[in-house]
Amino acid sequence: MSVFEDAKQKAQKLVDNWAKEHRYQIQDIKFTLHVWRRSTLSMIGLGIAIALVIVVILAPFISPYDPYELNIANRLTPPSWEHLCGTDQVGRDILSRIIHGSRISLMISVMVVGVSAFIGVILGLISGYFEGKIDEAIMRITDMFFAFPRLILAMAIAAAMGPSIGNTMLAIAFVSWPLYARLARAGVLQIKNETYIEAAESIGASHIRKMFLHILPMILHLILVQGTLDMGGVILTAAGLGFIGLGAQPPSPEWGIMVSQGRQYISAQWWVSTLPGMAIVITALGFNLLGDGLRDVLDVRMRR
Repeated sequence: MSVFEDAKQKAQKLVDNWAKEHRYQIQDIKFTLHVWRRSTLSMIGLGIAIALVIVVILAPFISPYDPYELNIANRLTPPSWEHLCGTDQVGRDILSRIIHGSRISLMISVMVVGVSAFIGVILGLISGYFEGKIDEAIMRITDMFFAFPRLILAMAIAAAMGPSIGNTMLAIAFVSWPLYARLARAGVLQIKNETYIEAAESIGASHIRKMFLHILPMILHLILVQGTLDMGGVILTAAGLGFIGLGAQPPSPEWGIMVSQGRQYISAQWWVSTLPGMAIVITALGFNLLGDGLRDVLDVRMRR
């Protein structure tokens, strides 16, 4: 037997042993993929999300023109082979601006969801675990935030801080955390009296350890699903703030700004506003479908 064949047999033996040891995890992954594949809409949402990430990464390479390049002689050109999505009121290529605008939209959605989920989950854990006056105080604050429409409150905060991308993210995150707080609190109330939590307490586990090592992992799937669903809403909110001038500022290729700048040409040069608007709709729809798919996969009752 050659050295190569001997090494091949040893490697195969290691693979077989690993497969036996992890057979239940492998079966669970296969079933998860089966549940995911049987939902056509979830696959569409995943495809849109993957395509968006690819566009964001490859934006400098796949963009046919400089998104900031002005060409007044070529202004308001309809879609053609030279400019697939046409040009805007100052001759900039709309497709290039949509591609680069995807970076801004994805950055805003990821940052906002990350910050709001972090704040909301921490407060929700504290509220649900300790209950009493702490719970009452945190929940009444969340009620105050829920009393105002999300977009209106974000507009007021953005206007107070001044228009910019950073202030837009802060404003949206500031009005988004109460939903995560409520979700985390509900999950904690369901789990905190489980037997394994009592067992952890009996061996001297601290409150911090119980909250973050025993309770938090059990509610992360709820936060993940809500965060994915929320990304579409964040993109819509950011586009709305950009549309009214309270978000990113020109000449940034942010989708809301592009829709706003093209609205005066909508009757004759429809592509200036319509195509960036379609990018907003498709992206938001993709994240909503992806969130629905994650809910089906992670929810035990849906998997049965």
